[in-house]
Amino acid sequence: MAARRMSVCLAARKGLFGTRPVPRHGLKELACSATRSFQTSSRRYEQQANTKAKRDPAPKIVRGGSKLFKDADEAVADLQSGSTLLSAGFGLCGTADTLIEAIRKRGANSLKDLTVVSNNGGSANGGGLAPLIEAGQIGRLVMSFLGNNKALEKKYLSGEVAIELTPQGTIAERLRAAGAGIPAFYTPTGVNTLLQSGDIPVRLGPVDKATGQPTILEKGKPRETRIFDDKIYGMETALPGDVAIIRAWKVDEAGNCQMRYATKAFGQAMAKAAKITIVEAENLVKVGEIHPDNVHLQGIYVDRIVPATVEKKIETKNLRQDSTSFTEKKSDSTIRRERIARRTAKELKDGFYVNLGVGIPTLAPSFLDPKSQVWIQSENGILGMGPYPTEEEIDADIINAGKETVTLIPGASTFDSSESFAMIRGGHVDVSVLGALQVSANGDLANFMIPGKVFKGMGGAMDLVGNPDKTKIVVATDHVAKDGSAKIVETCALPLTGARVVSMIITDLCVFEVDRVKGGLTLIELAPGVDLDEIKQKTAAKFAVAENLAYME
Repeated sequence: MAARRMSVCLAARKGLFGTRPVPRHGLKELACSATRSFQTSSRRYEQQANTKAKRDPAPKIVRGGSKLFKDADEAVADLQSGSTLLSAGFGLCGTADTLIEAIRKRGANSLKDLTVVSNNGGSANGGGLAPLIEAGQIGRLVMSFLGNNKALEKKYLSGEVAIELTPQGTIAERLRAAGAGIPAFYTPTGVNTLLQSGDIPVRLGPVDKATGQPTILEKGKPRETRIFDDKIYGMETALPGDVAIIRAWKVDEAGNCQMRYATKAFGQAMAKAAKITIVEAENLVKVGEIHPDNVHLQGIYVDRIVPATVEKKIETKNLRQDSTSFTEKKSDSTIRRERIARRTAKELKDGFYVNLGVGIPTLAPSFLDPKSQVWIQSENGILGMGPYPTEEEIDADIINAGKETVTLIPGASTFDSSESFAMIRGGHVDVSVLGALQVSANGDLANFMIPGKVFKGMGGAMDLVGNPDKTKIVVATDHVAKDGSAKIVETCALPLTGARVVSMIITDLCVFEVDRVKGGLTLIELAPGVDLDEIKQKTAAKFAVAENLAYME
């Protein structure tokens, strides 16, 4: 019986199928006539050892010695040009600013052509990766959001920097896969968009005089697709790095790390995906001083430890308004935004788990019934987000997806970005509310890019609309754009964030229900003082009118 259960591979090597033995090295395909008793594949591939001559730009791991380095300068002294650098943080929250400054001090003559993976490219006021971009040390970025970094946008449009726009949740999962030894996976994020087709330019060239448009030196990579359970998914590959730079609140001498609140966003995944991880410690402690239950990143993933010497920065400081501010006369814009937010709040039912996009959607909780319990999820790693803080409550480690200071309510939890987007893609969020540049009559959403004018990135939006059968997608937006053009259209002309994903549109003028399956809009509510003719005039799509047409409050 033992001989009958011998593997096909071993049997082939011993020549039991009448073929010559398979060499242990070299690539060869072997077709075997396996008997049923083996119950295994009859085809075998022997792979040659990876002996490619490509230089490995990562510093070498040294086991057994101390992980402590006297400062960041010493820890980054052997980083090499051409390395892939994984830079943790979300906005300016949790960024390794001490290590970034040490890399900047190396200068472009010593350290350049870096490929950097990060959620964003730093802030306009010089935080995060901004110093490395300004110094010309970064040649390529894999990121989800440019934000307000006009200098980076200019470098991209002029072809100085290549940018691989990648959804926030996809970056997190590609990092997680790399750290877990998984080469690729399938995701619903970005299907039927320019991301899937590879038509978001990575590197631009000079402007074509004939067309007035920049030439494209490097296109994106089309995603392979596959159907599972009648739904299309795109394949994404793992995203490994040479060096990861992260920041932690407390680190022991063995490299165990404890992180605070929203600083967890990318630190854990990046540390696991890199060949070498350098952590800057706000507090360095002895082994055993961090309780095992409080270790968020284990020492096995950490190779170098340096003291954090650069102060934390807050990108957007927003404070809770006091009661007197509500007595002031409101602008037309404020009245319009609050009307949308008040109606949006009706979609947030008691006990719901809800994700709110940046801008108007974040105003909705202000209009909730105080007796209701709505759990607000922020994609950077918060479940149970509270209102803006008072001056005394500000904590640089607690921010929302818009990089604004916020608070946590009793029962809240914090986690990393891969966990956050598992909640989102997995359909565990009941309602997701987003803004829009355009939304079509069949529920297509465009909200991240206007070619030639706006290039901000999709952030987490493509992930947020990735499971519309389980998560209701609501668009909360002004009815028309600033130039007076219609936002609600028959067919989107702008690059899509998601196809057939929106179920409801709430504007300052009305509310539409969207039939994602058959296509079509139904007007169900009008704002006070608005008539049907105005809606027809300002909507560039056909729509039906509900028999029991109601009015917004």
